[in-house]
Amino acid sequence: MNVSRWLLGAALICGTAMAAGPAELYVRGGFNGWGIDNPLVAQGSGVYQADILLSPGYHPFKVGSRDWSAEWVIDPAASVNVAAGTAYRMDTHPGPEDYLFVKQTATWRFTVDASDPAAPKLSVTRLETPAATASTDPHAGAQAASELRFRTWDGKQEAARFSTDDAAATLRSYTQSTTMQLRDTGPQFVRYRESADLPRVRSGNLAFDALFALAGSEMRQDSVHEIRDGNYNGGAAIPCECFETGEKWHYVWTRDLSYAADLGLAMLDPQRVRNSLLFKLSGWRSGISKPARAAGTDDGLQIVQDTGSGGSWPVSTDRIAWAYAAEDVLRTLPPAECATFAATALKALSNTVENDRIAAFDAATGLYTGEESFLDWRDQSYAAWIPNHLSWMASSKALSTNVGHYKALTLAAQLARESGDAARASRYEGWAKALKLAINKQLWLEDEGMYSSLTAGHFDGAPMHKFDWLGQALAIDTGIADAARAHSILAHYPHGPMGAPVIWPQQQGMPVYHNRAIWPFVTAYGLRAAARTGNVSVADAAYDTLVRGAALNLSNMENLEWLSGQPLLLDEAHPTLIGPVISSRRQLWSVGAYLGMVIEDVFGVTPAATGIELKPFVTARLRREAFAGSNDAVLENLRLRGKRITVHLHLPAATEADGYYRIGGVKLNGAAANTAIAWPALKDDNRIDIELSTLAKGEQSIRRVNANPYEESPAVFGPREPAITTLERAGARVVLGFDGGPAINVYRDGKRVASGVSGSQWTDNHAGPASCYAVEATYPNGNRSHHSMPRCLDKGIEVAVTDPRVRSNVALAQSSERFPLPHLGGWGKPDDRFGVDAVSVAQPGRYAVQVRYHNGANQINLGISGGVKWLAVKDQRGRVVAQGVVQLPHAPIAKQDTPTALSTPLYARLKPGSYRLALSDFFNMGYLQSNSSFSAAGGVEGPSNRFDIYGVRLQRLP
Repeated sequence: MNVSRWLLGAALICGTAMAAGPAELYVRGGFNGWGIDNPLVAQGSGVYQADILLSPGYHPFKVGSRDWSAEWVIDPAASVNVAAGTAYRMDTHPGPEDYLFVKQTATWRFTVDASDPAAPKLSVTRLETPAATASTDPHAGAQAASELRFRTWDGKQEAARFSTDDAAATLRSYTQSTTMQLRDTGPQFVRYRESADLPRVRSGNLAFDALFALAGSEMRQDSVHEIRDGNYNGGAAIPCECFETGEKWHYVWTRDLSYAADLGLAMLDPQRVRNSLLFKLSGWRSGISKPARAAGTDDGLQIVQDTGSGGSWPVSTDRIAWAYAAEDVLRTLPPAECATFAATALKALSNTVENDRIAAFDAATGLYTGEESFLDWRDQSYAAWIPNHLSWMASSKALSTNVGHYKALTLAAQLARESGDAARASRYEGWAKALKLAINKQLWLEDEGMYSSLTAGHFDGAPMHKFDWLGQALAIDTGIADAARAHSILAHYPHGPMGAPVIWPQQQGMPVYHNRAIWPFVTAYGLRAAARTGNVSVADAAYDTLVRGAALNLSNMENLEWLSGQPLLLDEAHPTLIGPVISSRRQLWSVGAYLGMVIEDVFGVTPAATGIELKPFVTARLRREAFAGSNDAVLENLRLRGKRITVHLHLPAATEADGYYRIGGVKLNGAAANTAIAWPALKDDNRIDIELSTLAKGEQSIRRVNANPYEESPAVFGPREPAITTLERAGARVVLGFDGGPAINVYRDGKRVASGVSGSQWTDNHAGPASCYAVEATYPNGNRSHHSMPRCLDKGIEVAVTDPRVRSNVALAQSSERFPLPHLGGWGKPDDRFGVDAVSVAQPGRYAVQVRYHNGANQINLGISGGVKWLAVKDQRGRVVAQGVVQLPHAPIAKQDTPTALSTPLYARLKPGSYRLALSDFFNMGYLQSNSSFSAAGGVEGPSNRFDIYGVRLQRLP
């Protein structure tokens, strides 16, 4: 698009009104889910305004069109903190978001002055608003009321009140209010009503009953007839009887949906979950046949990896989280609908796992590569250098993602066996068994009593002392962790006063989002793991977290700051550390988490393939606090496979002791029954009585930590990662220089070879001829940093594209100020070819073969246009000695002299001789039909698997 012409068109077309079409602009930010709720309205003379009511916070925003085809920021190279009343010259290129700090809820006017189309300006001013009048008591006239009080991190108290007009009504209406300042603007209370087609609770505790009804009400709010996202379908609605992701997220995202369904939604609306799962499947887009070397059926039906880091799959491979939800849907759909979905699920899972095996499986470790599941904001949970070098993230291995691959393989094997395909079932069962062994061998850290959440990337590969609650919990939930390891994990993972953070330790210099945060859905997986392992203390902490979060926030929020439990921790002294950066009400997986907590963990109802299992986990603390007013708790109107089920929990007398209550007996419709009830045993209407009896002590171990939420204390933070500054040979020795600071651990070729090194230098007397090194910093309490970028002794063999041995159908591009080095511009169409002849190797050994490139198709955190190609190494006789997928993720673009990047490596064991390298096509997510309406590269204009090639490198490794 000609930007100057676009600007002139905007000024001319929109001089009197903001007309529909390419000239529409919106203020899009965290406060509106990056949506289009706040259009810039023409005021005349090229001036446009949007008045937006903002709550306190540090708000990221951009000015963009409906489909993001136009994007305006102040500086495309860096974020700008906007000062009120200051006019900023805008750049019409994509770039990082700008920020506005707001102390108190107020209306802010965003003004874009495009009277000079070549130099638009942005200014933001606070509008004076009249003082709010005193509001009436929302509970006035209520028949029954209840209150929950919670201590705050700074020694104060907050309260949530609940009331109903008719406590005896079959379907109650509730009013809920809070004393806590809400994150988003609006009243300090909410009203909702129980639904006739959803379960309800009668526990003798109005607050407990109400919070379950709140989750059900929010589930209904997330149940939509159409979905939308500004990056798809031109921002227009897409018909879908689906679950949207939350108040600020109106699309279906694979991982959000899948975890939400697994935690609770698949029990309550399996058809809508199925519809949503089907929406996240796609075959090859129109006009594209099955790419060479891709696996699976010709139509290519597979799970969609959503937009994200480096251009999506296979930098990220957690699309396989889809399997968690699919398994639950297969358990809860009526049998008549189950077979059809099972056939589709098998096909999609098979195509997905086969292609992931090609593109993302590392045979040397037995693990799959790819970003941590759900932790998809790489700055928050990876080393600070990683966002500029995403090939290292792409080659790392993550616990949560590998557990997801295990789930996908086991489900695919089950479906294949049920379909009569014994050979395919055996294949996937073998892969799953080997993967389970590899996770336990490669990622278990005996000294920590937990699994490492991720390994370092290539040329290092060591499991790092970094931990995440989702990965640990999923390892327990899937049975990858045996009983001893499950007990150890629950005893060792840290809990703050408000609950467990999603990562440990926290990262310095990062705002609250994944870092320094509680996410309710992750807490719910921790609760599930605790209940199944019998850890009372961890379960009680999780119950507290989920109840407190929903009660004080009037909604099941996306996330909360972990040490204070606040929906927004303001820090005017450090505005860049404020957060959570964004948090949506009625976030789908938080809603699923709360519903599942009550149905599955408290009342113990878990659907299985053959029936329902009854495993309530009522702790003594839950009994004496949540159910103090009654000896019975009832779950009414639960509908599973068309059967109506009412569960009566009969509670023993409360006690001050700690533990959980064993099941003393079960009755189904008045007759004695087992804790596993087969589907055929259920009538149309059923009553299940569960008698809880003696108190079992269970496990009481829990690790407690605490710190001031405004301080980056070593008690809860890890050090910043150091860097290797020098690497030099000194005779037979190698001398490493590195940043000073905390004690340093040194890794050689992925193994720790020195610990607690002080100073800024270390000498290796046992270096190999091609060793690679990395370092990490460590605090005295054991909290460690990420690893540094590796440095290797071998300098490598470099071949630039100007070398006469290079063969390509793409001509050299013209150099420019931004791209001064010679390169093949925009290489990567399906028929493009690139090869290098006569690459001479003098020393035998293991080599890493990489492509030197730059991929500027999209920003590093967005898109579907990561480069994914097939690289082959052939010897003098033309025999292939190594081949496989290499990844060329999005890379940063500088204003001048954009740096090159190196692809993920292809490993080859080479003898002395001459070799030929050949690069050809594979596929990325842009090849799928579901992305044909995507607004950026790889979407509406066709797949983008293109980048600039600068050369190749062969580096000798140990």
